[in-house]
Amino acid sequence: MIAEVIVDVPALGTDKVFDYVIPEKWLNIVEPGMRVAVPFGPRLIQGFVMEVKRESSLKKLKEIKELLDLTPVLNKELLGLGQWIANETLSFKISAFHAMLPAAMKAKYEKYIRRTKLETDPELESLFLSQEKIAWKEAENREILPKLREQVNLGNAEVIYDIKDRAKKKTMTFYTTYLREAELIAHKNEIRANATAQRKLIFFLMEHSGENFTTQQLIELSGTSSTAIQAFVKKGILQKSQDEIYRDPFAHKEFERTLPLTLTEEQQKAITPILSRIEADEYQTFLLYGVTGSGKTEIYLQSIQKVLEKGKEAIVLVPEISLTPQMVDRFKGRFGDDVAVLHSGLSLGEKYDEWRKIQRKEAKVVVGARSAIFAPLENIGIMIIDEEHETSYKQEEQPRYHARDVAIKRAENHQCPVILGSATPSLESFARAKKGVYHLLTLSKRMNEMALPSVSIVDMREEMRSGNRSMFSVELFEKLKDRLEKQEQTILFLNRRGHSSFLLCRDCGYVMQCPHCDISLTFHRFSNEMKCHYCGFTTGVPEKCPECTSQHIRYFGTGTQKVEEELNKVLPEARIIRMDVDTTSRKGAHEKLLDQFKSGRADILLGTQMIAKGLDFPNITLVGVLSADTMLNLPDFRAAEKTFQLLTQVSGRAGRHELTGEVVIQTYAPEHYSVQLAGQQNYDHFYQREMMLRKMGSYPPFYYLSLVTVSHEDLMKVISVTEKMAKFIRANLSEQAVILGPASSPIPRINDRYRYQCLIKYKHEPKLTQTLKRLVEHYQQQYNKEGLTISIDVNPYNMM
Repeated sequence: MIAEVIVDVPALGTDKVFDYVIPEKWLNIVEPGMRVAVPFGPRLIQGFVMEVKRESSLKKLKEIKELLDLTPVLNKELLGLGQWIANETLSFKISAFHAMLPAAMKAKYEKYIRRTKLETDPELESLFLSQEKIAWKEAENREILPKLREQVNLGNAEVIYDIKDRAKKKTMTFYTTYLREAELIAHKNEIRANATAQRKLIFFLMEHSGENFTTQQLIELSGTSSTAIQAFVKKGILQKSQDEIYRDPFAHKEFERTLPLTLTEEQQKAITPILSRIEADEYQTFLLYGVTGSGKTEIYLQSIQKVLEKGKEAIVLVPEISLTPQMVDRFKGRFGDDVAVLHSGLSLGEKYDEWRKIQRKEAKVVVGARSAIFAPLENIGIMIIDEEHETSYKQEEQPRYHARDVAIKRAENHQCPVILGSATPSLESFARAKKGVYHLLTLSKRMNEMALPSVSIVDMREEMRSGNRSMFSVELFEKLKDRLEKQEQTILFLNRRGHSSFLLCRDCGYVMQCPHCDISLTFHRFSNEMKCHYCGFTTGVPEKCPECTSQHIRYFGTGTQKVEEELNKVLPEARIIRMDVDTTSRKGAHEKLLDQFKSGRADILLGTQMIAKGLDFPNITLVGVLSADTMLNLPDFRAAEKTFQLLTQVSGRAGRHELTGEVVIQTYAPEHYSVQLAGQQNYDHFYQREMMLRKMGSYPPFYYLSLVTVSHEDLMKVISVTEKMAKFIRANLSEQAVILGPASSPIPRINDRYRYQCLIKYKHEPKLTQTLKRLVEHYQQQYNKEGLTISIDVNPYNMM
């Protein structure tokens, strides 16, 4: 029998199946979806079995060397889905399969050099130092690789590739006794009277025959000692076994069980069509458009309840880490141990264990970030994407899939409904709902009939004119003091981490730039250094201007660290929690900080984007947005949409319970429609206004986009290649397609590589995929050795 294998080499020439013979001993074991180790050229690498067949058109075939799994890690549906993703996103099949599995299952390769000539040979003795094999790293460190290469060429040594599976199962030692009471009594009579530890243990075992205990449990429960336990193992009274246990990221938490709430009339109306689709096993995409606090989560929970009653499973996606702790509480509270959680806050091992729990059908509800969409469930009854407008659902590296598209594809396979939920749906989704492609469900009121918070927009130009140089307007500062007196909580939102955004010399206008990227460095006070947020370059802070040696060097712009300092000066009594990438990078930090805030141990929560969504604390009555313009000025056609969504989401954190909420938005562009309409929480009006502009500019949802980016260290080469590519695209597409460029990217250089791009706008281009594939094949083959890279992003979200 022959196995068709896709090998772990993401390159053009290897993006196809290779045939390998299945050895006799594994004939009935190998099946599609399993990982195997196969010889490829001189090395042994990991691959995925795609198909098993009877014969091959090729004569000389190599054999599969190792099985890395005993059961398939990708089921039939996921194998098909991987091929579909590779096709849709123009990526390699192997990249698509890797995206579906936890990182622990990506193979780690280790290289050794093994001695094959065993007769005495002084040259070999000196190289191998009487060992049979040397690790590649060690040979590099001892600088003997060239000499070893000569020996390999002479046939005296060989290079071995060892595949290490990073997925380690966690095991624990358990002890148990299978002896009957009479046998235990016989052993008891043989124990010396003064061996008290052994006597205690035998009495304990007489009561607990056949049960499993760890060393710790036996010592604590019976009062015995570890020496007595080992003595019993030697005598054959206790049997020792290594059992696998799961790493449970939530072992330290107790989840309060919750019961379904009574739905409001609006919620009832929204959930009815969903339940009827679940009942009928029919596919349909619903867009659940509900204002912040209108009870979308309860609709999710009750729909899942219905799915579980039918014996099916559910996947719920939430945007990255921001929503997980609270969301996990809600789902674990309702469905207990049926819930598995997958998100980036977990360690490698924890992720792997949660994934295996799903694969073994021990979990029926999967809650997680983007990659949870690939959970290996086989009987899906519903798929839910919360905050569907979030750009983090789009993966920024290969394969560049969007979780929403994958969810819809999987739902069609399983014939089940998809719910896309949001208070500020993306224009694409809302336009589809208006056209009837999606079924629109609306929740226009908050659950407890509470009013939406009142919003006041402060013009920071006026504040400057009246002599207020602080980063807080008079109105926001007064309200902050008022909340401290009333012991109510405040959220302050700023879309920028670090201390100041840049360093500027007031004499010559010099701005400190990153030497590897065309972007200014950000000042981080905490570590007292200048950092590049693109390539990670760091350097010290200059005391005088590097250009003109003037002392007048000042910090401009505001980051979260600087706001925290300022708050400590003007409101020394306030207790502040800061949340940004710098304070939440440690595992579990995110949850700890939110728990502190929830329990009232802080008055002000200051943070970046991660605090804008999903938080629901009863005591928050004020939300302050320090600068609403940060995103408005980006060269991105979605800038207004992203600003509107963010402001609406942040405003929605205030006054969700008994207390009424207020929002203060500080801006230098108070007349901008996205700021104005976010203040009124008027999505419909914003949608109409933005759609007009999109139509005029030929942008989504009226047109599709594809972005081709070329990068290389030599600027002239980048320009000439991009020009040739633009010509090729123009020649192969219809007259209706609009091709912009070549032009330099908004950030023209990152990590010493120049970047040029070409933007394609189109409605129906049946030849587009084929054209882009040919383009990549032609140019990658021609320029690959010179280090030129081409990346194609179909429906891009990040235009930078």
